[in-house]
Amino acid sequence: MNQKPPVIIEPPKPATACVIWLHGLGANGHDFEPIVPLLSATVREHTRFVFPHAPDRPVTANGGMVMPAWYDIKGRDITQKQDAEGVQASSELLAGYIAEQVKQGIAHERIVLAGFSQGGAIVLHNLLRIPQKFAGFLALSTYLPLADRAEAEAITTNKTTPIFMGHGDYDTVVPMRDGQNSRMILEGLGFAVAWHQYGLDHSVDYDEIQDISDWLCQCIGAA
Repeated sequence: MNQKPPVIIEPPKPATACVIWLHGLGANGHDFEPIVPLLSATVREHTRFVFPHAPDRPVTANGGMVMPAWYDIKGRDITQKQDAEGVQASSELLAGYIAEQVKQGIAHERIVLAGFSQGGAIVLHNLLRIPQKFAGFLALSTYLPLADRAEAEAITTNKTTPIFMGHGDYDTVVPMRDGQNSRMILEGLGFAVAWHQYGLDHSVDYDEIQDISDWLCQCIGAA
């Protein structure tokens, strides 16, 4: 698969941490780039931000239109008829971005995996299956894909790793119930989820960004 190079924002000081942030359906790696200047200088001064682009693929729920997507959406109910092959393929792409950061000297324990909507679903999928210990998992306006496999496939490596889940009360793209159900599944498996609700639709606002900033300071604030 021919992948575009990710958007990379280097810190003013040598990077000792990294946030790999996956965008949502139909967006691209530039989507969350404007958030970086709004985060605490404590994080920005030593953290590299990597914003990959999802591959272009036909999306069934959008009439087969080709667009950036981490996996196919096959129907109106995003929790039904899920694209397991697409989720796995994007997880392999994510593994490549992680490996590149490790190659550049950033330890797994200093990497945060972040994502919005579809990107957040890939992050939660990997939370349960990735064998290395990470600094944190940030999942916004999203849900746990392939939840019926979670209990059988979950490993314990990141059970004590900080997890931030944020969701809008008025989200009609990923309904609140799907986010809450995912949270309950994760907590039932022993993962400690910090859950945040906002008076939003399928989006992120300044209050959520400030909460994310505070959370990142806790995860990777010390250089």
